[in-house]
Amino acid sequence: MNFADYSFWEIIIRTTVAFSILLFLTRILGKEQLGQLTLFDYVTGITIGSIAGGIAAYDDVHYLNGITSLIWWIILALLVSYIILKSSKAKELLDDKPAIIIKNGKILEKELKTSRLPIADLTMLLRLQGIFSVNDVHFAVLETNGELSVFKKIAQQTATKQDVKAQIVVPKFMPCTIITDGIIVRKNLLGLNLTEEWLIKELKKSGVNSVNQVFYAEIESDGSVYLDLRDDIL
Repeated sequence: MNFADYSFWEIIIRTTVAFSILLFLTRILGKEQLGQLTLFDYVTGITIGSIAGGIAAYDDVHYLNGITSLIWWIILALLVSYIILKSSKAKELLDDKPAIIIKNGKILEKELKTSRLPIADLTMLLRLQGIFSVNDVHFAVLETNGELSVFKKIAQQTATKQDVKAQIVVPKFMPCTIITDGIIVRKNLLGLNLTEEWLIKELKKSGVNSVNQVFYAEIESDGSVYLDLRDDIL
């Protein structure tokens, strides 16, 4: 090592600046980076860390160039996140979409192959949720972040005090989103063999006159509709 090229205070300053800017910009990005690590978030996180590391460690790169690159990358990430938030088609294109890989205790081989999920990994994900038999699963959905969401068969679900005397009833539907941010998720309605006219009637039963009033809605397994209206008062 050539100590003549060593600059203690320059490294300290560059690292402090990179750390401060990275801390500020990741705060702007929000909690999604940690809470919902999709492929896009994963690549974004690695790239941001790499740029920040370059700013701190490489004195042949002017730190203003590195900071500009870091800020612009964050702006691009925020732009893509905004597009994904406003467009379901863009979300499917950039973040993929959840895939049903088990239905009524039957593994859907085509979806499993499309998702490139080995059967051994599927059984491992089930075991992590305390499920050792595929036959105990009514529906299983592979989420875009790689996690497996499982809806057990009614007979296999943990009983509560209210369930002790309840009859075992086969679910009519798989619970899924039908309205998000005031927009009807038509493909889900179609998959459930339901119509928009039916949905409007269900909304009116709850005193809701417009889809725009609904922030989120999902259909429950018994056919009822759960509603979360806009501007809830906490």
